[in-house]
Amino acid sequence: MKNEQKIKSREEIEQNYKWQINKIYKNDSLWEEDFSKLKNLVPKLSTYEGKLKHGEELLSFFKLDEEIGRLAEKLHIYAHCRADEDTSNTKYQSLWSKIVSFVPQINGEKAFFLPEILSLEEDHLLREVKRVPGLELYTFVVENILSLKPHTLSKGEEKILASVSDTLEAPANIFNMLSNADMTFPKVKDEEGEEVELSDKNYSIYITSKDRDVRREAFKTLFSTYEKFKNTLATSLTSSMKAFIFTSQMRGYSSSLESSLKPNNIPVEVYHKTVETINNNLSALHRYVSLKKKMLKLDEIHMYDLYVPIIDTPDIKVAYEEGVELIRKGLAPLGKEYLSVFNEGIEEGWVDVYENKGKRGGAYSTGSYDTMPYILLNYHNKVNDVSTLAHEMGHSIHSYYSKTAQPYVYSNYTLFCAEVASITNECILIDYLIKNEKDKMKKLYFINTELEQIRTTVFRQVMFAEFEMLAQGKLEEGIPLTSEELCDLWHNLNVKYFGPEMIVDKEIDMEWARIPHFYYNFYVYQYATGYAAANSFAEKILKGEEGALESYISFLKSGGSDYPINILKKSGVDMTTSKPMEETIKRFNELLTMLEENLR
Repeated sequence: MKNEQKIKSREEIEQNYKWQINKIYKNDSLWEEDFSKLKNLVPKLSTYEGKLKHGEELLSFFKLDEEIGRLAEKLHIYAHCRADEDTSNTKYQSLWSKIVSFVPQINGEKAFFLPEILSLEEDHLLREVKRVPGLELYTFVVENILSLKPHTLSKGEEKILASVSDTLEAPANIFNMLSNADMTFPKVKDEEGEEVELSDKNYSIYITSKDRDVRREAFKTLFSTYEKFKNTLATSLTSSMKAFIFTSQMRGYSSSLESSLKPNNIPVEVYHKTVETINNNLSALHRYVSLKKKMLKLDEIHMYDLYVPIIDTPDIKVAYEEGVELIRKGLAPLGKEYLSVFNEGIEEGWVDVYENKGKRGGAYSTGSYDTMPYILLNYHNKVNDVSTLAHEMGHSIHSYYSKTAQPYVYSNYTLFCAEVASITNECILIDYLIKNEKDKMKKLYFINTELEQIRTTVFRQVMFAEFEMLAQGKLEEGIPLTSEELCDLWHNLNVKYFGPEMIVDKEIDMEWARIPHFYYNFYVYQYATGYAAANSFAEKILKGEEGALESYISFLKSGGSDYPINILKKSGVDMTTSKPMEETIKRFNELLTMLEENLR
């Protein structure tokens, strides 16, 4: 209760620590005026149905669609941020619900657009794009739509697919209900010997405990509970995968993997190359396991020992202003221009700094084309909070550059590029902290922090990606997968990834059952590729390579003006090769050597 009483109300937080949302709308009445304007504009979209073969009409449609999109995003950001300031404030929850529930109406009014564009003669459409002044801006948009023509069905078939979408999504909904609502876990003992109820959410507290009995019990309790539902969970996961395979086959893709990657023009080889490169370098992860076993002074290292910190988190208090200054120093290699944008963000009220009663937890970066970026933090004066601010600022500055350099239609970057800027900031900052820390234990902590980032974001996510690839592959071949077969597949991957010194406990065989990302279809590999691309940018900048900083800023300014692979390649990072991933593994090995040297 004491901690709860210390949390301030929203009104008690000083103004200079709050984001300046009133720069979007000075009051709610102005928001309501714009919402009424939006409602009046949206029906005009459907008036263009049947007219898009004329270039002038197509250009008018694009302009109206942009006006509506920009207005809707501005309304959404204001309502979303206001609602998150205090989730108990029903006024802003209602405002947010209002705009969110209106979005389907916008999509409904323009549902004719894609089918109509795809029904037009390709040569005619491209001639119109060139003929009409102003329409050439949309060349990449049109070409991108046309590239998916072979995978777009007839109007009737598309209608059938749309009508069964709820059914196809049912396995994921069943998993969410089972894991979040219906499953309960037995009690376990904490470090004080008190009984506490285990949950998926608090599991991380106990699996990182210094008390081995606590983490062992939590590990066995969690996964033995999942095992009780193994047949249901196996059915929900394989049904989800089969649904995706069905949709992929209906659309004429050669595989479900291709159907996931092709819309962003990412070659299937990028996925395979990522898995292959990690498989060829698993000795680095085996080395880490061996070092961890030694540092924890264990006769045997088990899966439940994997998350316990080998270096205790130092009790470093870092006030917000100190954290900001630390980031300024750490990110100095990114140049004066980048730091001036960072300073603008701090001074102009991008950041909502401290926790208050009812405020949404966690951290994120948001914003729209017609607003400045906004960052939600819950800063608690911890050293990790500094890294979080640097991470979110990476997203926000990426968005700032994108919208400043690109027209609205190309201002949003894809998921494949989304984490690159944020992780580049983290890589450069942690490098600064490692190099400049004089205290031995703090230096060891920073080294281990970066090691854990690579282990969890690269090695772990690629293992997930390999599991997806193998499981989907078997199902595509018509080979059924039972819970036992999924467990065997997961067990064997853990044996391979963690190496000969790790005791792969049977309980871990059920871990596949609690990963929600497996219902997103070939999503997780992007965490690993994003980290590898970020590490490559950071390495080049820190080494002072000629043109490296300019290439990175060019990447930040590219938005969605080209396919993500092309954007990265033009900026000097070729994700079709194994080089970025190999450089990340090289960094991992360098950090292991640093750890060993600093322990002597």
